[in-house]
Amino acid sequence: MPPMLGRLIAISSSVDFDAILRWLCYFLLVQVTRRTFTNEARRAQIVEHAIETIAELGSAGASFARIAQRAGLSSTRLISYHFAGRDDLMNEVARRVLAEFAAYVHPRVDAQTTAAGQLRAFIEANLDFLNEHRTYLRALAAILGSAAGAGGASTRVSGIATSDQAAMEELFREGQRNGEFRRFDTRVMAVAVLALRNAVIGQLADDPALDLEPYRRELVLLIELATCK
Repeated sequence: MPPMLGRLIAISSSVDFDAILRWLCYFLLVQVTRRTFTNEARRAQIVEHAIETIAELGSAGASFARIAQRAGLSSTRLISYHFAGRDDLMNEVARRVLAEFAAYVHPRVDAQTTAAGQLRAFIEANLDFLNEHRTYLRALAAILGSAAGAGGASTRVSGIATSDQAAMEELFREGQRNGEFRRFDTRVMAVAVLALRNAVIGQLADDPALDLEPYRRELVLLIELATCK
């Protein structure tokens, strides 16, 4: 055996290749994770600035150039890297607003142990979110009122509306079963309650400075008088 080959074999037999492979895999995973985190952070930044731009200028006025300028991006290509096109970005804005809405409302409703408490929490949480996130709702209203909202955004909203009505009907049935609510048509009442909430959203879209405290107070009282014994 040639001396050099013998030395190579001796060296290779003393090296823990499994350990080296594990280290390389870990190193690559860290790099991929860092890139993924950076990409997600940039994507979220673009969406946030898109929400602000749409709320201020409307859907038609929220061009990639305007959004890039607000976000401090050097080129619109940085937006195109994360989103396939304008419709893709508009749909992501709608998804983000609706997800934030749900994440705000659901825990407050779920924290209540009675049907009446959950109903009150639903109304209060909805109005509180509208009050604290006016920009989000103006952006969503602008998207839904534009051609961009005719696709995925409106479909998503329609699906949530159907789900909300079904959940509200079940809440009313539960409250009737345990004696908290009077007898009434649960579907009619669910439609009425959600229509009142949606009317406030429409009012806020038309008047961004609207004082929502009277709406919150009166809607809670109105719905309690309409449902409770």
